[in-house]
Amino acid sequence: MMASEREIFSLSGPLYLTVVDWKDTYHRRSIAASLVQSVYILERDRQQNRQGPNALAPPWWEFFHFRLIQVLVDNEDQSYFGAIYEYKFPNSHFHGKTMNGIQNQNPPKYVIAFRGTIAKKGNRSQDFKLDLGLIRNNLHNSSRFHIGLQAIQNIVQNHGVSDIWLTGHSLGSSIALHIGRDMVKMGIHLETYLFNPPFTSLPIEKIIKNDKLKHGIRFAHSVLTAGLANAVNIHRPKPPHKNDAFALLSAWVPYLFVNPSDPICAEYIGYFEHREKMVAIGAGEIGRIATQNSIRSIIANATGKDQSVPSHLLPSAFVTINLSPSPDFKRAHGIHQWWKPDLQCNYKLYQFR
Repeated sequence: MMASEREIFSLSGPLYLTVVDWKDTYHRRSIAASLVQSVYILERDRQQNRQGPNALAPPWWEFFHFRLIQVLVDNEDQSYFGAIYEYKFPNSHFHGKTMNGIQNQNPPKYVIAFRGTIAKKGNRSQDFKLDLGLIRNNLHNSSRFHIGLQAIQNIVQNHGVSDIWLTGHSLGSSIALHIGRDMVKMGIHLETYLFNPPFTSLPIEKIIKNDKLKHGIRFAHSVLTAGLANAVNIHRPKPPHKNDAFALLSAWVPYLFVNPSDPICAEYIGYFEHREKMVAIGAGEIGRIATQNSIRSIIANATGKDQSVPSHLLPSAFVTINLSPSPDFKRAHGIHQWWKPDLQCNYKLYQFR
């Protein structure tokens, strides 16, 4: 089977990044996305038995002076769903302009990347099963989550916390988000890049264009969610330290990359904008309660099934919105958009306080 152009780094990769300014968030975003792409291609290499000089994945990390040190394998179907990379090139002292006032940093010592769903034979069964688990808010019970969490904990234990990146796309972004939240509970804030993370509710941002109608629907949903949460808590005590945990999580600020034309992740745009509007109209307390809950998680907690939190729960984020035209779903949701040199974006920091 012939490889697609998108798999070949020399045809589709960010070749223009011959000199990397590690203080530039555009460069950092492009490299994080490229390493996620390499995981997709690692799995395609495995399926098609492309080895040695025929393997297409290595250029996607070698171009940026990383080496592959571990592949993460799904216990169910033996597919490659993640990878760990180590940076091996001497630190560059190139100093260029920074974007958005972000003043970090050095190259990461390690990057842990997770791919999303592959809707092809050999992957679709297990990947779609995990997609369904995400919708049902039990992705944290999957083997991929536990394997990924253990791998990151091992790196932190053996090498320390500094300069570790966590990144993923689509389903892999949800895995990274769940792991990042668990690491925060341990007092560890990983620099995290989440590309097109699924938001498990109706994509109001995508299907409704009228701003007043969108705000009205979200306001009604927030009131309903907050009311249910308060009603349940009258009869059932909150999990211990839930509010403390949420406040602790709010100090973690991952980088979130969304496309308004992508129904899978577009609702994150409204999720953060709506919180600000609720504060502006004096309904901040309702917004705060609604942010920490979902109707699904409230029902689960009330029936004693699981002390769960919404899968999309993210108090704070540095949000990048791709405003460039996306003519179809594949391009709106794909990882390739995030290293395009002519990308038009809006950037905003949302910090929950």
